Amino acid sequence: MEKFIKLKSTAVPLPVENIDTDQIIPARFLKVTNKIGFGNNLFRDWRYDDKDQPITSFVLNNTSFSGTILVAGDNFGCGSSREHAAWALTDYGFKVIVSSYFADIFKGNALNNGLLPIQVSPEFLKNILNRIKENPLIQLIIDLEAQTISVEKIELIESFEIDAYKKLCMINGYDDIDFLISNKEKIETFEANRNKEEAIVS
Repeated sequence: MEKFIKLKSTAVPLPVENIDTDQIIPARFLKVTNKIGFGNNLFRDWRYDDKDQPITSFVLNNTSFSGTILVAGDNFGCGSSREHAAWALTDYGFKVIVSSYFADIFKGNALNNGLLPIQVSPEFLKNILNRIKENPLIQLIIDLEAQTISVEKIELIESFEIDAYKKLCMINGYDDIDFLISNKEKIETFEANRNKEEAIVS
C-alpha cells in the first residue's frame, strides 16, 4: 500500500447520513474480484440517471468540488460488509473519509485498503462541511502521526483515534503480510531462542 503520513487536500462534501455500502457500490457491480475500475461505479445510482447521464445535482458531478478527502454525514458505511465499498472509494481517488461515525466493518475494510476513516465530533463535522460549501478551495490537513485533522489557515483542529497497529501499517505502507515480513528477523530470532529453551528442557 502507499505510505500515508500527512495529507493536505481540498474536500468533497456529502452531508448525507446513513450512507450504506449498497449506495457506495451497488450490488450489481460486485461480480468481479479485481479492484481496478470500481471507482467508475462509485455512488452509481446517485451519479447517473437510468439513461446513464450524469445527474448534475450530485456533488461528484459538480466541478466546483474536488480532492482526495470525502466529508460525509453521520453513520457512513453501514449495511452489508462488502469490501468492494472501500475498493470503489480508493479506486475513485479518495484517501480519507471524514464522518461523525463509521460502521465497524466498513472501518476495518477501509484501513485494510489504505483508506483512512477519520471519526470526528458532530460539531466539528458540521463546521467543516459548512466551510467547504462556502469555499470549495479550502484545504484540510490530515496529520496521521499527530492524529489530527485541521483546516488550513483557520484555528480549527480536532484529534482522532486510530488503532495503533493500523496506524503503523498506514505510515509504513504495510498490509498484514508486509508487516510480518518487516519483522522477519525478530520472528526468526524468537523461534531460534524458543527452540534452544525447548532443547534444554527436554
